[in-house]
Amino acid sequence: MGKTIGVIAIKGGVGKTTTTSTLGAILSKEYGKKVLIIDGNFSAANLGLHFGIVNPEHTIQEVLAGKKKISNAILEHNDNLHIIAASVVPKKIDPLRLKDRLRDIKKDYDIILIDSSPALNEEILATMMAADELLVVTTPDYPTLSCTMHAVKVAKKRGTPIKGLVLNKVRNKNYELTIDDIESMCEAPVLAVMPDDIKVLEALSMTTPYNEHAPYADAAIEMKKLAGALVGVAYEDPRIVSKVRKLFSRSLSKQETNRAEFLE
Repeated sequence: MGKTIGVIAIKGGVGKTTTTSTLGAILSKEYGKKVLIIDGNFSAANLGLHFGIVNPEHTIQEVLAGKKKISNAILEHNDNLHIIAASVVPKKIDPLRLKDRLRDIKKDYDIILIDSSPALNEEILATMMAADELLVVTTPDYPTLSCTMHAVKVAKKRGTPIKGLVLNKVRNKNYELTIDDIESMCEAPVLAVMPDDIKVLEALSMTTPYNEHAPYADAAIEMKKLAGALVGVAYEDPRIVSKVRKLFSRSLSKQETNRAEFLE
């Protein structure tokens, strides 16, 4: 059986969908995993756009409405990476059927990633119910942290384990919250710290996964390390500058220490 990971946030604009699409692309390409990505944002879909899917023939809404089998809605991005997109036109469905629909295909994949709704509604609850564990995406500011704390609280109440936090769009400014602050208030470990990078928007405009558009950017390398931790494999940064930094630094960052707990 594959593992289902829900990627959640209850504030739009934090980079949840980019995190989901990039993780899926990395897990399939760098680690050879068979990956399925599902758009769980049923009322405001956009995951497909990250891969150039504008008008899918069949959608997750049709699957949830019982009009199509889930296997009919799967699109092959490549041999290892498959996608189930959603219609950009909202349709009347029962989101909570998602878990049942996944049972038919879970055995076919190593990892299933669900990009959840960014609102506290039945859609995000469907992701929490269908997932074996959750990643929570946040940014280092108080308004987002408040939403993140709420998301963590709801997830814990639902009984779905939280793997950790992805701290996104970090600019390393004094006004940003620290990792210690965020971990303390959310009671969950930060597994990745993603620098803010305009190349994310460039990749989206080209409908290309971020890791393929900028494979050696700091944020892409950090995402590769996170993906490795999710499957228990340490990712070795191939960049010379990283090897030089390692020579002069004896301590691990907080997120590196947290990721090390998941490595073989």
